[in-house]
Amino acid sequence: MARRPLVAGNWKMNGLRASIGELEKIIAGAQALPKVDLMVCPPTTLLASFAAAVRGSRVAIGGQDCHALVSGAHTGDVSAEMLKDAGAVAVIVGHSERRHDHGETDPDVRAKAAAAQRAGIVAIVCVGETRTEREAGRALAVVGAQLEGSLSDDAAGFAVAYEPVWAIGTGLTPSTGDVGEMHRLIRERLGLRYGKASEAIRVLYGGSVNRANAKELLAVDNVDGALVGGASLKADEFLAIAGVYR
Repeated sequence: MARRPLVAGNWKMNGLRASIGELEKIIAGAQALPKVDLMVCPPTTLLASFAAAVRGSRVAIGGQDCHALVSGAHTGDVSAEMLKDAGAVAVIVGHSERRHDHGETDPDVRAKAAAAQRAGIVAIVCVGETRTEREAGRALAVVGAQLEGSLSDDAAGFAVAYEPVWAIGTGLTPSTGDVGEMHRLIRERLGLRYGKASEAIRVLYGGSVNRANAKELLAVDNVDGALVGGASLKADEFLAIAGVYR
């Protein structure tokens, strides 16, 4: 089946209230891009105001992480229900920076993905290998294991983002052949696990996506869009990437 592409921007720990100017440019530019879904995932401090700003537009807002529980004594954490209440329609879980900086395991990511589904928002589940793992010929095995351990049993309401760790924020990107091989593996594993329901699951590519390489990367078979990091902080760059789908 034809899956509608999604280009999502992960702002990470960047952005202040004045950054809404970039969001407004994205909202305006989205009108000329009817063939692609656009999403911005700002830091939690901006989520509610950004969600209010995009109301009635073609841009959606997502969160960058959530706790597995609905509520409780978890200082500094945010539940999926809180994200939804603030206006988010999705949340990134299992990003390599969370796995590395905060020691998140596949079971942790699985619990967060399930929490997002419980709250009725989309979980964008991130997987990807390190440079050492790729050079050792283990990339497919590593990502396959992450898929097995990080995805919930419910096929509804999630997407997968393949982000080779060594390509995030480095300016390095895998070859289109490598991207195709990995996305083919992901699509096959989703099919084996979820059957026909897997056909609706979008698989995004992420890792130093920019306007110069977007057309080539997003044309690869089984790539249903992009999870964009630093390039999403500037509206012109972000819209140029999404513009591949004109």
